[in-house]
Amino acid sequence: MKNIRNFCIIAHIDHGKSTLADRLLEHTGAITKREMTNAQILDDNPLEQERGITIKLHAIQMNYQRTKETGDKAVYTLNLIDTPGHVDFSYEVSRSLKACEGALLVVDGTQGVEAQTISNLYLAIKADLEIIPVINKIDLPAAATTLETVKTQVMDLIGCSEDEMILASAKSGVGIEKILEALVERVPPPKGDPDAPLRALIFDSIFDSYRGAVAYVRVVDGRLRKGDEIVMTHSGKKFEVDECGLLRMRRVQGEEIRCGSVGYFTASIKDVKDTKVGDTVTLAHGGAEHPIPGYQEVKPMVFAGIYPADSDDYEALRDSLDKLALNDSSLVYEPETSTALGFGFRCGFLGLLHMEIVQERLEREFEQTIVTTVPNVEYVVTNKNREEIVVDNPAKMPPIGEVETISEPFIRAQIICPSDYIGPVTKLSMERRAIYIDTKYLSQDRVDMTFELPLGEVIFDFYDRLKSISRGYASFDYEVIDMRDEDLVKVDILLNGDKVDALSVIVHRTKAYHYGRKLCGKLRKLIPRQMFEVAVQAAIGAKVIARDTIKAMRKDVISKCYGGDITRKRKLLEKQKEGKKRMKQVGSVEIPQEAFLAVLSMDDD
Repeated sequence: MKNIRNFCIIAHIDHGKSTLADRLLEHTGAITKREMTNAQILDDNPLEQERGITIKLHAIQMNYQRTKETGDKAVYTLNLIDTPGHVDFSYEVSRSLKACEGALLVVDGTQGVEAQTISNLYLAIKADLEIIPVINKIDLPAAATTLETVKTQVMDLIGCSEDEMILASAKSGVGIEKILEALVERVPPPKGDPDAPLRALIFDSIFDSYRGAVAYVRVVDGRLRKGDEIVMTHSGKKFEVDECGLLRMRRVQGEEIRCGSVGYFTASIKDVKDTKVGDTVTLAHGGAEHPIPGYQEVKPMVFAGIYPADSDDYEALRDSLDKLALNDSSLVYEPETSTALGFGFRCGFLGLLHMEIVQERLEREFEQTIVTTVPNVEYVVTNKNREEIVVDNPAKMPPIGEVETISEPFIRAQIICPSDYIGPVTKLSMERRAIYIDTKYLSQDRVDMTFELPLGEVIFDFYDRLKSISRGYASFDYEVIDMRDEDLVKVDILLNGDKVDALSVIVHRTKAYHYGRKLCGKLRKLIPRQMFEVAVQAAIGAKVIARDTIKAMRKDVISKCYGGDITRKRKLLEKQKEGKKRMKQVGSVEIPQEAFLAVLSMDDD
């Protein structure tokens, strides 16, 4: 165990984490030049490469022989447990950190400390990890002017000395040897009792078409052997281990995973939901009494309806979601119907990025054409009988007369940006009903601002607006803190008096009129003109708060009258008017997909 080092890499999006991981693998011989077919080895999903983010974490083992000067001839086993960087996956990050003893804190030498760096760093400090600061991209020309400032930011952040920092360039391979030496020198070996009953932490799982769910584990106590009968502590389900082994570039089969090491096992588990991240694996007979602390049920935070653009594709969409859920245990979905969109699914996501990824994967990998409704959060409604109802779909909101209180989730948001943008960032946050907490200066020209905001106000387009007002310099991170009672109302959209349930939203009462007015105006432009007049209304309960009218398309019925008596023309116009009235009684309005997307971009105007 003294020659094992388990570590992860903490970094903000696009600070060079995956490139650094690839260089470490190359330097230690875990991958050969021939295997370096892609620019990115660990982030092999096209979506990950396009966006510069890690969506699915990876674990990989390297063997490192120290340099001759040290006089140490031992071969060290380095287990890199890669982590997703985005806030949506913060629980998965916390479980990965729990499987490590050390962390490389990677900061871009040209951009400095960002919001996600700080939030994941706090998780690492909470998990009591040894932090090794690495300043990356030092070979870029811009780094020459910013390097000293970035060094000061990192020293202020973690209280280290300048000597402890490693200057590196993942792209050109500068400083890689120093990083490997620091991992061996500074990161402590794993603690644990090899003779105690088995306790292993599941930090990730994937689905294999032939073997079922494959669980990635860190063995904390004891050892996991092939043929062991195991039990998942929180679900209580029992399985027999078919196969176990180590995680190199591919899974390498072995007889056991020893104490302190990282590996995988399969046990004919048919559903990836049985290998929940954070669960403790122990022996079914004579197992450990206490599970590894920190387990949570992953709760979806953002909900949206996903419908096939063509109702005939409903079964194909169901199959696609089933296949997607095999590799993503945090995706929750159930069938629902909408009068406007027909049959579809109500899906729960960890956050907005998770929702975008699921949508893109459905469209790209499964070739589904889908319509997505407005994303919303989960509200807790207390009715007049003091009963609590959880509402994740505005269409399920009880009538306004039965509602006593509505509470919504609040988040603590951390925004880091250049000090020039304090005004616009504060203005944007206050428009979204923010409560200002404090501002800290990280350096002369960079500030760290903290606000408390309703999650429902953030999920629309807050991040996009923040990036545009700060010219891309602001970074944003958040954590959900609590539920609070607010004066919220449901705004319904009616077309010719018929409710369009897919366009209903829950907003704050002070914003309801402005929202209804704006949306009616947008829908008037987007919904095609019919042969009859269409009234577009926004209403709270039975009270209409805004209205717009889509004028009817009209044939010029008096074009054949070349003058003559006016009564003849009037007679033709009256006849047309009667026909339009009859048509309105039986006519239905087709709503184009752009109308649903309009709700997502309400602040574009």
